[in-house]
Amino acid sequence: MKPYTSLKSILAEFFPLHRTLASDDHDKTLEIVGSYMPDSSNYTIETYTPLEKAWTWQVPERYVVHEAYLEIEGGERVVDFKNNPLHIVSYSLPVDKTLSFEELQPHLYFNEKRPHTIPWVFKYYDRDWGFCLPKNVFDKLPRDKKYRAVIKSEFVTDPKQGFKMATAVIHPEGGPSASAGEIIVQAHTCHPHQANDDGAGVVSTIELARRLAEKPLPAGSMSVRFWFGPETIGTIVYLSHNEHLIQNLRGGIFMEMTGNKNKIAWHHTRQHTHLLDRITHFVVNKSAHDERDFAAAPANDERVINGPGVNVPCISINRWPYDEYHTTDDNLDIMHDDMLVGAAETAEEIIRMYASNYIPKRTFRGPVFLSGNGLWVDWRENWALNRAIEKIMMRFEGELSVFEIAEQVGLDYWMVRDYIEKFRAKGFVDALPIPSEAQSA
Repeated sequence: MKPYTSLKSILAEFFPLHRTLASDDHDKTLEIVGSYMPDSSNYTIETYTPLEKAWTWQVPERYVVHEAYLEIEGGERVVDFKNNPLHIVSYSLPVDKTLSFEELQPHLYFNEKRPHTIPWVFKYYDRDWGFCLPKNVFDKLPRDKKYRAVIKSEFVTDPKQGFKMATAVIHPEGGPSASAGEIIVQAHTCHPHQANDDGAGVVSTIELARRLAEKPLPAGSMSVRFWFGPETIGTIVYLSHNEHLIQNLRGGIFMEMTGNKNKIAWHHTRQHTHLLDRITHFVVNKSAHDERDFAAAPANDERVINGPGVNVPCISINRWPYDEYHTTDDNLDIMHDDMLVGAAETAEEIIRMYASNYIPKRTFRGPVFLSGNGLWVDWRENWALNRAIEKIMMRFEGELSVFEIAEQVGLDYWMVRDYIEKFRAKGFVDALPIPSEAQSA
């Protein structure tokens, strides 16, 4: 596990790479991410065979660009892929044509609102070709000249050079608990030359992983599974090839766009009032934030995790919107370490509460003899907890979680959990896991 001076410094390593769905630079990105993940997380890069079925989709081919440029007749080069990977539409078909401006124009893309920038445009499934350039450059192109468009690209289906993603798992103290299950945290690695979308979410997730490895969750908590890979199709491929994992997932968090100067925005689960929603609301309510519906813009992999036939409650955390989105202005200049770290801290607090939560079920009858079992709380030391003991014990019927009990008695979660753990240590309550809502396909 490599040390780092800042999260922004990690992002700088992979920011300029041509990180598309499956490419050599995407592979490099996964390797960079792995070098910073905790050694104990068993970070593993997985490869899937191109064109294999993935539910109703198929595994994408590897995309290789050898050369790509646009020239005005006479040899003046307008755009060149080697200068910036955003200069071509991602997954452009190979082309070598001489065209009039009228023939070329439908294949040129620019951003009206930010005319000095190169936009990021992708056509993964609607196979076509195109070039991206600043509006300022487009406006100056001669309309009466011929143009040569060259894209030397190929789509590789060799299984050895397949579609890649990476996973890691950090367990609580004492190792994994089969009954507690896992919560999954996801971040994208497939947006070329974009810092906030999506590199920021990746480095915030690395920070989160290192925090959970340094200070593990309490014994019996959920394990935390980390996933890095291409947007949407990556999660579809992963889950369709690992359906056995679905029933073990108790929740999910998607991390993206965490580095710009904006307040935290969080999106509800599809269930909207799930325990994960309520814990997230409790955590983020301490500071300025935006609260949004499930899969409201920007919608991401929560649509898969929390979608049909899977249905794992999943929230997302971001700092969207921001003006630089999907342009060359989405760069390291708009990244701020305090924002990157702040998003990791928010996710950490949510996970520590949600993953350590459980449902206490009493094994006793009648009021517990508190002082005789070392469970009495001196009112002079903790008046609030002393006054709440009866209320807490009345809620050990196997219906409410620790968080819900703390919520109802108006006390801090960790205070209530620590106290209930004393009952558990005496054998007076059993810990029932948070139930899974996941559905296997």
